[in-house]
Amino acid sequence: METKTFRKGSVIFRAGDPGDCMYEVYTGKVAVFTDYDTEKQKRLTEYYPDQYFGEMGLLDRMPRSATALAVEDTTLGVVTEENFDAFYRENPGRVLMVMQQISQNLRRRTIEYMDVCSRIKNLTETEEVQ
Repeated sequence: METKTFRKGSVIFRAGDPGDCMYEVYTGKVAVFTDYDTEKQKRLTEYYPDQYFGEMGLLDRMPRSATALAVEDTTLGVVTEENFDAFYRENPGRVLMVMQQISQNLRRRTIEYMDVCSRIKNLTETEEVQ
């Protein structure tokens, strides 16, 4: 697996870039943002050593949906389509970690979505009473 190093403040990928690999954080910290470098910028999450990010791009080959930034000097392992089979065969436990991380992210986003829906419903009901 190829290793890449990013200095603090370096962009790893931008929203809209091709989703052609995923990364394993070896050292450092990575933050993921929507609307990066604009007034609407929002930090979505952070990744630390032994965590993976960018897996959606590797799996569905869609453009990146957010921007990843090295918050500290960071070293990453790069898993591409070409080396994913070997990664999968040689590291079944790590592949399970990736799948668990995807599941946890989906669960967290579903809870956040349901909370927003509930808040909108409550606001709508309050406006109807007035």
